[in-house]
Amino acid sequence: MDFCAIRHFSHAERKVQVAQKRETQGTKRLQRQGRKLRDSSGKLIFQDPILCAQFLRGYVDIPMLKDVQPGDIEDETERFVHLFTEERNSDVVKRIRLKEQKMPFYLISLIEHKSNVDYNVVMQIFRYMTFIWEDYEKEQERKQKGSSKTKGFRYPPILPIVYYEGTGKWRAAIRLHERVLFGDMLGEYVPDYRCIMVQLNQYTNRMLMEKEDELSIVMMLNKLHGTEDFAVLKDEVPSSYLERVTADTPEYLLSFMGQLTEILLSRLNVPREEAERFADQVKERRMGELFANFKGYDVQETRRVARKEGITEGIERGRKEGKEEGIIQTIKHLKGTLETAAQELAVQCGMSEEEALETVRKYW
Repeated sequence: MDFCAIRHFSHAERKVQVAQKRETQGTKRLQRQGRKLRDSSGKLIFQDPILCAQFLRGYVDIPMLKDVQPGDIEDETERFVHLFTEERNSDVVKRIRLKEQKMPFYLISLIEHKSNVDYNVVMQIFRYMTFIWEDYEKEQERKQKGSSKTKGFRYPPILPIVYYEGTGKWRAAIRLHERVLFGDMLGEYVPDYRCIMVQLNQYTNRMLMEKEDELSIVMMLNKLHGTEDFAVLKDEVPSSYLERVTADTPEYLLSFMGQLTEILLSRLNVPREEAERFADQVKERRMGELFANFKGYDVQETRRVARKEGITEGIERGRKEGKEEGIIQTIKHLKGTLETAAQELAVQCGMSEEEALETVRKYW
């Protein structure tokens, strides 16, 4: 009897699993893209010249960068890609042309997504710095041999930035001295620098809205880690702000923002069709409608209930059919006839004669 109960329990569970598989077939591709996009969304901020320029103007307190424009920024990440390990493939190197300055200005951005902080980030940036300076020296030597040995030779400035998207507090060193034994004690005899630290979780939606740019929306989307975060965003960010900021946004940037919206909503257990509809609103410059019909979803909870109901149904069927089989096998063991078993089954289980006879034939 126990075997029968288990068998029907498994059958019911398989039915639930098949339904779940059908439900999620359309989202598997999205989830794979989602992991890749979510992990690279910070990198895209620095890769895209519009978003990068907005970041430098709005989040880096350096006067000479207050007027930087997208056209002033050149991506040099590929030039140094051999330095990057697989784990650090979201790091970005930019070359910035400053007005009335012949010497370039470099930006190194290391993007951290995880709550598990990489404690060696400050040393990794130092490696980038030394390589960039060495590369610059070789470049100038090719133009004019011996120029790097002259009194007036200068190396370009490098701005180190750590952009942290994790939910926890950043606890790693942002000064090189902190990673060198006796660094503070030896002071000026040991190289030192300090990173510009930008922690996304320290910016409220209202603070981001003060920027009045596309980057503010991307950063607000990157802050979403649960349905409750979306509810807060819905309450705090008026539709008029979204419409106003994205009125002149380039199509490619809208497409990225739409895709990011779709991925993040799918991670909040919003059904795929709904997530796609919200993403289309962004791409069609109807971002102001993004929150209009949003409601909290929890597909995982729905699946849990469905699984529980399927298990209960399976156990009940197993018990019922186990009882039926037990009656039939007992009568068969006592050398009873098929008709006798059907009559007894009809009485014990409340079946009609036809149902009882069909069930006996099933187990006889």
